[in-house]
Order: sequence, then structure tokens, then C-alpha cells
Amino acid sequence: QVQLVESGGGLVQAGGSLSVSCAASGRTFSNYAVGWFRQAPGQEREFVATISKGGSFTYYADSVKGRFTISRDNVKNTVVLQMNSLQPEDAAVYYCAANRANPSADAASFDAWGQGTQVTVSS
Repeated sequence: QVQLVESGGGLVQAGGSLSVSCAASGRTFSNYAVGWFRQAPGQEREFVATISKGGSFTYYADSVKGRFTISRDNVKNTVVLQMNSLQPEDAAVYYCAANRANPSADAASFDAWGQGTQVTVSS
């Protein structure tokens, strides 16, 4: 099973930018599709973005489309979520997840998860 570790969260002002990274180890990373999800206090985990194994296909939640960009480097075994024009409603714990099948917006399709990284947006 691949192991995932998120990093890069922090505090940013509304309108600012932040990137969070997901580092993978333990398996051939290029065999895994990756998704980013987020969960705010008292809310359900929600889909943010997903990317295919080779990086040619990406898909975003409507709420982040045009502001967030997901990318991957299969040599460095990392996936990055670049977040621009952040708003207070983007504040959450951000999780990356991986599966050996296809990119997906469904959290249930992912079987490897990181521990999460906190993103806080001040208004």
C-alpha cells in the first residue's frame, strides 16, 4: 500500500495563495490516481480535485474550478494542489488520497489516505 504525507498547509489571508503537497512512498506512484479532499469542522468530507496516473486528466469541484490546480511529478512522487484566490470557505483540513484505478470524485474509491494538513483562511 502506498503511504501518503501531506504538507504545506498554513494560514493565509483571503485572496491569497497557498500550495499543499502530497508525498508518496512505498509503491510505484505512477500506478496510482490521486485525489484531494477537504473537511471543515462539522461538515462532511468533500471532493476538491483529482488527477490521473500520468497526469493528463484532471477534474475539479465546481467550487474550486479556475482557482485551484492539481499537478503531479511521478519522478519526485508528489502531487501538488495550488490554491489561488482563497476564501474563508476554503478553510479545512486537506487530505490526499490514492487508488490504483481511476481518478474520481468519490472518496469511497480511494483506499490510501494521508493524515491531512490544515488550511486556514482569514477574512
